[in-house]
Amino acid sequence: MPITRLSPEQLRLRVDPAQLPPDTAALVDEALPWIGQQRAAQAARFGLRILQPDYHLFVLGEVGSGRSTLLLQMMAEEAARRPVPPDLCYLHNVEAPEQPLALRLPAGEGRLLRTLMQEFAQGLQREIPKRLAAPDVKSECERLASRARAEEDTGYAALSAFAEARRFSLVRDEGRLIFTLRDESGQPLTADKALGLDREQQGRLDAAEDELRLEIARFLEQSREREQRLGEALLALRRQLLKPLLEQLLQPVRQAMRKQIKDAVKLGRYFEQLLVHLLANLGLFQSGDEDEQTRRDALERLLARLRVNIVVDHHDSRAAPVLRDDNPLFRELFGSIDYQSEDDVLLTDFSRIRAGSLLKAHGGFLMLHLRDLLADEQVWEKLRRFLRSGRLQIEEPGMLYAPSAAVSLKPEAVDVDVKLVLIASVEEFYQLQEADPEFARRFRCKVDFADAFEASEPAYRAMAVFVSHCCARLGLPHLTAAAVAAVIEQGHREAEDQRRLSALFGRSEALLIEAAALASEAGRARVEAEDVAAALQARIERHNYPEQQMQEAISDGERLLLVDGQRVGQINGLTVVELGDYEFGFPVRVTASTHAGDEGLLNIEREVEMSGPIHDKGVLILHSYLSALFGHLAPLALNAAVVFEQEYNGVEGDSASCAEFYALLSALSGVPLRQDLAVTGALNQHGEVLPVGGINEKIEGFFLSCQRQGLNGRQGVLIPERNRRHLMLSPALIEAARQGLFHVYTVSSAAAGMSLLTGMDFGELCASTRSYPPHTVLGRAQQTLQDYRRACGDAEAGGKGSALRGAMPAASSSRPVRWPAGQRGPRRKP
Repeated sequence: MPITRLSPEQLRLRVDPAQLPPDTAALVDEALPWIGQQRAAQAARFGLRILQPDYHLFVLGEVGSGRSTLLLQMMAEEAARRPVPPDLCYLHNVEAPEQPLALRLPAGEGRLLRTLMQEFAQGLQREIPKRLAAPDVKSECERLASRARAEEDTGYAALSAFAEARRFSLVRDEGRLIFTLRDESGQPLTADKALGLDREQQGRLDAAEDELRLEIARFLEQSREREQRLGEALLALRRQLLKPLLEQLLQPVRQAMRKQIKDAVKLGRYFEQLLVHLLANLGLFQSGDEDEQTRRDALERLLARLRVNIVVDHHDSRAAPVLRDDNPLFRELFGSIDYQSEDDVLLTDFSRIRAGSLLKAHGGFLMLHLRDLLADEQVWEKLRRFLRSGRLQIEEPGMLYAPSAAVSLKPEAVDVDVKLVLIASVEEFYQLQEADPEFARRFRCKVDFADAFEASEPAYRAMAVFVSHCCARLGLPHLTAAAVAAVIEQGHREAEDQRRLSALFGRSEALLIEAAALASEAGRARVEAEDVAAALQARIERHNYPEQQMQEAISDGERLLLVDGQRVGQINGLTVVELGDYEFGFPVRVTASTHAGDEGLLNIEREVEMSGPIHDKGVLILHSYLSALFGHLAPLALNAAVVFEQEYNGVEGDSASCAEFYALLSALSGVPLRQDLAVTGALNQHGEVLPVGGINEKIEGFFLSCQRQGLNGRQGVLIPERNRRHLMLSPALIEAARQGLFHVYTVSSAAAGMSLLTGMDFGELCASTRSYPPHTVLGRAQQTLQDYRRACGDAEAGGKGSALRGAMPAASSSRPVRWPAGQRGPRRKP
């Protein structure tokens, strides 16, 4: 089983600057490609072009993968292929003012209609008073009024004669009728004379007065009817005389709006209702002697109803809209209705309706973030209803809690044809699939952004184009070929793969900004490779204080770590500490102890609930492999314990299962392990070593510990062979390897690793004897297990129970390293 010591050249992929353009400034005019996202690009283009409902786009990807930038770029390209959508206007509804009318007009004609209606209103104010003051109108009105006065005088003369016949005189006084009783001589009857009348005379007078009062009431009723008829006649006359004028003033508006539009019938009906409304209020255009201010206010309100509220205006658009709403509150997304307070009452009208992002994106595309939508339950429920119906009703949610006296509107709902592009993470996508399948089925086009892609010369050139566009967009100095090569190498490092590049371009952009700042500070016109290296080092130093603390604890002797010599049942394992914004490797001592018994393998971390399920699974696999190695001795008389020394924050992951196996087998066989080698790797039930994550951080963590204590030329790490392609180690470590001060070994099996760590053959089971050779690791472990069985048998025969208990190494009582609040300790990177 071969053990390979890697050469310095195998520890890191080097990108040759000669295969890159010499300067990124020459690449600014090249189109920015979808680097490594061909699958996502194909899915996105399919979703943006399909016109059927429920084919909205659900875009999955990590932050910084370019999901928003690239989708916006493609949305703009597809929008250029689509026609400009119509304008959306709201008009006053004469028949139901609380339900304004929605009107869609060809792009730009909303402004035309608004201008024409303004001119129409000005024409009304100018021409109607003129027409009402014209001689023919005045003479006709005077004729009607004269006829009404003649009828009035005739009726009054008859009433006066009726009163005279009954010895009453009748007088008009400011619209009132006053009657006076007279005596036989024609003089007004005084009170003294009235007292002198007998009962019969008094009765005749009372009857005459009652008759006169009835006649006066009849006269007044006839007068009111005459006035009403006169008013109706005058109104009919004005309508008859002014309707042609109104038709003439409205004709330019009708003529300009004669194009074939979807809402042509609705617009025509609106004009007809408007004419009827204006003809019914012609009196407001004529000055009067009484309450002039009231008339002017009423006229102003009437003319305000002729306005056109353009809520979506495309007069200067050349393509379908492409919108991105990063603040999708209820009003911003669905539209709103503004209110103003007058005398503690909230008032509004159709002119205060405002469009939201959905209405503005009609005919085009709208990008939203799922997390923003989930933050507001009202927004989420409203969006669900919209997706189900395809119609949008503008409403003001706050009016649910407004005073009952408030005036509310219910604008006409409109159809909205918009393609939604929803941005989310992979986790959020599958959570939504489970929690709200009805909503999720509206997004049938899944666009999955990869977090890494295959490296190649075209991919390297595409990365150079990306760098060029970033520099141009952010106003940064451009990069040399060597600097671009350094950025690409960092992309390999973030992908943990020599064959693949990270697709999280947000991190690359941040690196460009930091490197450009250092180049500008040094006075260079171009960013060099040394600026990129300096930026990476500066980034590490901004984040590595916890790492420094832990390394200092080793140097100070507070955390126990041997980097030289040999020990039985003890080995250096490798872990990765994840702090959210920073990850680093750190070595940890793994120890094991064994003794006779029948309890099997004890995982101390699991017993104290400081390990995760993946780590526990790794320990169980280790136990299974150990049992398989010594199956010919079953049942095993073994008690064993394995532990991470000085670990106070918990462990997770199976990358230490190889180290735990080596420590356990060393304790069982009594063969010491090299302490100058640290080990990482997962183990399966057949003894094969599996690849692990965070390999670069782990190796560099142990290298740093050895460097602080002094490199002796024998130190190194033992990693899985399958992790070879994942190596992108630091220049300092590679230089130490080149000088022979540090080594990286790869193995494919636990047997080969044990041989390297002990300097002894692992051992193979002899088919004839069913045992391992005595001078091998497994042979010595076999002898120990046989001794344990005899000890257990002797103890049972003597009735003393289990004996021969070994002592576990004592844990150090030194203080733990301080961690930032809310952070946990070593965690293997998935």
